[in-house]
Amino acid sequence: MANLIAKSPFDGLLPLTVGRVQVTEITCDAITWVAPHKGQMAKVSRALDGQVGADFPAPNTHANGVVWFGPEQALVLGAPLKPIAGAALVDHGSAWAICALDGADAAEVLARLVPIDLRDGVFGPGAAARTLLGHMNCVLMRTGPDRFQVMVFRSMAASCAHEISRAMAMVAARPVS
Repeated sequence: MANLIAKSPFDGLLPLTVGRVQVTEITCDAITWVAPHKGQMAKVSRALDGQVGADFPAPNTHANGVVWFGPEQALVLGAPLKPIAGAALVDHGSAWAICALDGADAAEVLARLVPIDLRDGVFGPGAAARTLLGHMNCVLMRTGPDRFQVMVFRSMAASCAHEISRAMAMVAARPVS
């Protein structure tokens, strides 16, 4: 009989430190897609607040592990949710790979990979976006002044780590002023 060994998406790829940026893997007990039924947004938002301490997110925001994922859609990262009346819930736990970029040059590294403005006044802490990281679809969140989280499809974890490590090397090679 085969012995199966569970591996995380970035197993053997992260952590990685280059220059003034460190990339680490983030794991969650569950990732749940939440979509309120028509007319149920307020009720679902109250239920989410009761379970995880955050309302349904406004567009392009995140808080307490609840991430805007599109019109009237959110992903909840963390513990599994209890059923919520008036909403569709789908387990996405095995679909995503999540990493965090920390450090003084984290925004500069990501600026080489994403087509959005990462300046503090535009994409500050609490901001979230569905965008591209190189050629991959991703969800990007700013979780602190020098900290970002990137979510890509699990099948893209190795490509994600490769693209980020290349960008880290390019930023680290610049002269420090």
